[in-house]
Amino acid sequence: MVDSKKDKNANPMWGGGFARPPADALAKINASVAFDKRLYRQDIAGSIAHARMLAKQKIISDADAKAIVAGLNDILKSIESGRFVFKDSLEDIHMNIEAALKDNIGAAAGKLHTARSRNDQVATAFRLYVRDALDALDAALRALQAALLKRAGEHVATLMPGFTHLQIAQPVTLGHHLLAYVEMFGRDRSRVQDVRKRLNESPLGAAALAGTSFPIDREFTAKELGFDRPMANSLDAVSDRDFALEFLSVAAICAVHLSRLAEEMVLWSSAQFSFIRFSDAWSTGSSIMPQKRNPDAAELVRGKAGRMFGNLMSLLATMKALPLAYNKDMQEDKEPLFDTAENIMLCVQAMTGMALDFTADKKRMAAAAGEAYANATDLADWLARELKMPFREAHHVAARIVKFASGKNKKLEELSLKELQSVEPKIRKDIFSVLSVENSVASRKSFGGTAPENVRKAIAAAKKRFGL
Repeated sequence: MVDSKKDKNANPMWGGGFARPPADALAKINASVAFDKRLYRQDIAGSIAHARMLAKQKIISDADAKAIVAGLNDILKSIESGRFVFKDSLEDIHMNIEAALKDNIGAAAGKLHTARSRNDQVATAFRLYVRDALDALDAALRALQAALLKRAGEHVATLMPGFTHLQIAQPVTLGHHLLAYVEMFGRDRSRVQDVRKRLNESPLGAAALAGTSFPIDREFTAKELGFDRPMANSLDAVSDRDFALEFLSVAAICAVHLSRLAEEMVLWSSAQFSFIRFSDAWSTGSSIMPQKRNPDAAELVRGKAGRMFGNLMSLLATMKALPLAYNKDMQEDKEPLFDTAENIMLCVQAMTGMALDFTADKKRMAAAAGEAYANATDLADWLARELKMPFREAHHVAARIVKFASGKNKKLEELSLKELQSVEPKIRKDIFSVLSVENSVASRKSFGGTAPENVRKAIAAAKKRFGL
């Protein structure tokens, strides 16, 4: 005989065959409501679609379905108003809502779980959450692109040094530099949209792992929830989390791009560069050094990339050896994804704010663009183009001229024609037309190049291509 006292202490959702409650440690490690309660909207949406389908298929009565839907909408309002009391003893958000529904409408609540398992219920809510997160990320990245395009338009002809190995390489424009990130974030958006397409299939109706004997309509619930179609295999529907892995992967790649731009903002705002300055709204101070203006937001964007990489590796490690179908290990899918979803949005929004905020020191940037013989390639190009030298020979001649100029502590454009000819006698006076930084930048007219006229066209093309 079952001890009725002990039976009452078992979980009310699944404890019918259990005489004793779970051990304290099991209850604690098993409970996920502390973090998965953020799935409440998606769980309620899935349950409403399921209830409507059950009534449509005559599996439950219309009256029961209406009571269930009304009860779920009341719970939604209760959660959003902050009145709902979550209970760890009920393990997760799904059981918390089901128990509250029973309290609200009585026995009809028990019919909601007909032809459904927590396995497909969780998978459906999680997919809906990730889909919402993807849509929010796409919108945020679009706003970041718009901000960068705005600033690029303001700095079409603002000269600055381009770098390789963090050494001054060739002069470019700030507008051109910012457009590089517009392209990167455009590819991030493409990946976001790609993941959304693959994700947008419904697990609902897969039940525990094998489907159900009830005459359900999975096409109906898929359509109700905005999915393109139901998932084709019930085992796959409840057991894979590749959509979550893809989200984490896309976010990690995006975090790389954000971190690189953040690093440049840290460098550019330093006293050594002095290319840009942030307003008080995007700067912090020091508790001991009153002169300090720290780019903390940029540093945190750079720093948060690491935790997002870790979240991806965490879920990869969790999923790598799980046999089909559902395993409780998969409860570990949500915290890393929630953390990444929150932090990638915060980083994109912070970067958008910084992009719109900074002020560029055009004089300092232009001066730096002419440092370190950044026009040496223009010299080599002139030798190859005008004197018909093989480029490798032109490269060597240009290197000798740079060495000569360095020995005299002069810039290339400060050398006299006679001094240039002492290295290469065939050089003509029209070489000076390519040695200024402005002319160097203006000459880079190849598609994708830094010439201001190119940058203007690229801005217009990007606006059209990215729907901005």
